[in-house]
Amino acid sequence: MYDDWDAAQHKPALAFCQDGHTTMSAEKTTTRRYELRKRADAMEATRRRITEAAVELHGSVGPARTTITAIAERSGVQRQTVYRHFPTEDDLFAACSQHFYEGDRWPDPERWRAIADPAERIAAALDELYAYYERNESMWTNVLRDETLVASVASALTGFWAYLDAAADALAAGWGARDGHRRVLLAAARHAVDFRTWRSLAHDGGVSRAAAVELAAAMVSRAGGSQGA
Repeated sequence: MYDDWDAAQHKPALAFCQDGHTTMSAEKTTTRRYELRKRADAMEATRRRITEAAVELHGSVGPARTTITAIAERSGVQRQTVYRHFPTEDDLFAACSQHFYEGDRWPDPERWRAIADPAERIAAALDELYAYYERNESMWTNVLRDETLVASVASALTGFWAYLDAAADALAAGWGARDGHRRVLLAAARHAVDFRTWRSLAHDGGVSRAAAVELAAAMVSRAGGSQGA
C-alpha cells in the first residue's frame, strides 16, 4: 500500500526523453553542440582572415616576400595560430590559390568554343581574358616573378598552365589546320593567351586593351591562315 501510494503521490524528480536521456542531459547535449559549432565557426573565420591576409600580401609584395609574421599581423593573430591552421607553406599557398580563384575565376574556354567563326572567337576570348589580366595584374606579376623562388608557387601554377593550354586549344579550333600548320597555330594561340604577352603589350607597350586584342588576334589569325607554314 505504501509503495502504491508513494508511486501515485510522488512525481519523478527528472523527466525522461523517449531515448532514455533526461531533459537536463538533453539540454547539456544541445548546449555542447552549440558551443562546438560556435568554436568551429570561429576557427573558420580565423582561417579565412589568415588566408585573405596572405592573398593581399601576395598581391602587394609577392609570395617570396610574404612572411608569416606579416600574415599574422595583418590577420590579427599570433604566428603560432597561422602555423596551427597552415602547418606547411604548401597548405597556405593552396588555400590562397583557391581563395583567389573563387574571387575572380578564369574565363571559361568552353564558352568561346560556342562562337563558330574562329576570328570572332579569338577577339571575344582575348578581350575577356585580357580584362581578367587587367583586374589581377599585380597578383599575376608577383606570382610569376616568384615562380622559381618559392616551390609552392611552382606547384600551384600547374593548373594555370593547363588552363592556358586549354584556352589556346579553343582559339586554334575551327581553322582546319593540320600537322605542322597546326603546331604553328597552337604556338601563336598559346603566346596570345599568356599573361606575359598581354603585359608586354598593355603595361610595357602602353597600348589599350582593344589594341592588344587586335594585335594578338592578328598574329593568331595570320597563323591560322598560313597554310604553307
